[in-house]
Amino acid sequence: MELRIEEQSRGVRILVGDEVKERRRLLNALIGIVEANGFNEIMLPSLEPANIYVNKAGPEVLSQMYVFSDKKGRQLCLRPEATATVQLLADKHFKQKKNLKLWYFERCWRYEKPQEGRYREFFQFGVEIIHPDNPACRAELLAMAEQMVALKTGAYEVASSVKRGLDYYTEAGFEISVPALGAQKQVVGGGSYQQGMGFGLGFDRLMLCNT
Repeated sequence: MELRIEEQSRGVRILVGDEVKERRRLLNALIGIVEANGFNEIMLPSLEPANIYVNKAGPEVLSQMYVFSDKKGRQLCLRPEATATVQLLADKHFKQKKNLKLWYFERCWRYEKPQEGRYREFFQFGVEIIHPDNPACRAELLAMAEQMVALKTGAYEVASSVKRGLDYYTEAGFEISVPALGAQKQVVGGGSYQQGMGFGLGFDRLMLCNT
């Protein structure tokens, strides 16, 4: 069940009851898939220096960021997505690591027009492989992404070579869409970047799919 209060900001939700239980069941299933493949959880901050995304994100993401100054005048933002943070960590702390497998489940924020499947506060499940040296990693990621989507639906479409909207991708990426969702049909998007490869899954959109 989704609840609202009069003063509540647009594009955010209060969830309770059976829907919360179903979300928890789906999350546990996703975690089961990634941990069976050797991935470990990483927990990320919600507040980030804004320049992390100014330097890495595409123009659409930059136009949708929640940016503000703190009491010392530093530019901060609510995290619009998580891969850019993982890339920074890879540069600063994981340079010597090969095939480091990470997953996360985080809230993200983008200022855009709310509609079904598109919210200003949303949940992203992400999977990253840092400094992969196995050419089979891309196939592994795509297979896991398909397995995740198949938890909720069997009518999905895979595009294995597409231009991604974030500037840090170094080659054509991949997407998985569920046509039954209509305009907001993309559920998974990912590809390769300088420090590794990975994908993000729109948890809220996956919840809208019917098995």
